Amino acid sequence: MGNALFYHLTRSPAARLVPLLLGKSLQAGWRVELRGSDRARMARLDDELWLAEGFLPHGMAGGPHDAAQPVLLTVAGEGHGAAAAECLIVLDGAAVTPEECAAAQRVCIVFDGNDPSALERARDQWRALTGAGVGAEYWSEAGGRWERKR
Repeated sequence: MGNALFYHLTRSPAARLVPLLLGKSLQAGWRVELRGSDRARMARLDDELWLAEGFLPHGMAGGPHDAAQPVLLTVAGEGHGAAAAECLIVLDGAAVTPEECAAAQRVCIVFDGNDPSALERARDQWRALTGAGVGAEYWSEAGGRWERKR
């Protein structure tokens, strides 16, 4: 069973953290599903990833080569799912289940700590996942760099 790592954004946007998480996942040899809750937001992120420094091979769900994508950008209900992706990264409060955590090597939940509704959604996800037996870690950038909090 993979752990759920909660990334509490307070200083930077998700678009800055996501390429780092994707790069580490690809270095580990994992296929990744990057899941959001809004297709337009995921399309903007797709554009940002193509323009970012360094090359992160990826594609938007719904194309003819979804199964071959090392990183597939999805909204809930699309994509190859946790059964094929060793890493699941969720943004903007997108849903993740304990079963998906069990199937993945790692699940990363990225949330905006400056948005009260996003913060509450992340707390709900923490309670639901840990209550189901999923191991969880909390990471914060509040000190100016990413630190694991206990």
